[in-house]
Amino acid sequence: MADTILKQRELEAYIGSLKLVVGSGGVFKVTVNGEVLFDKKALGRHAEPGEAEKLVADRMNALIAAHTGESE
Repeated sequence: MADTILKQRELEAYIGSLKLVVGSGGVFKVTVNGEVLFDKKALGRHAEPGEAEKLVADRMNALIAAHTGESE
């Protein structure tokens, strides 16, 4: 997943580092700046293929737009 996100050139300049943290007990939670974007346990399901990457990209694009003063 990290590779997919980092390959998006328009996001590359805004990501200083990306860290994937391994959980236990089937935990899969995606957060950006402390905001939970996907939580397998809370939703009771696995992420669909590409879903987590899209959520991260959408959030990053919103942060970039806010930073540059552009609307989404």
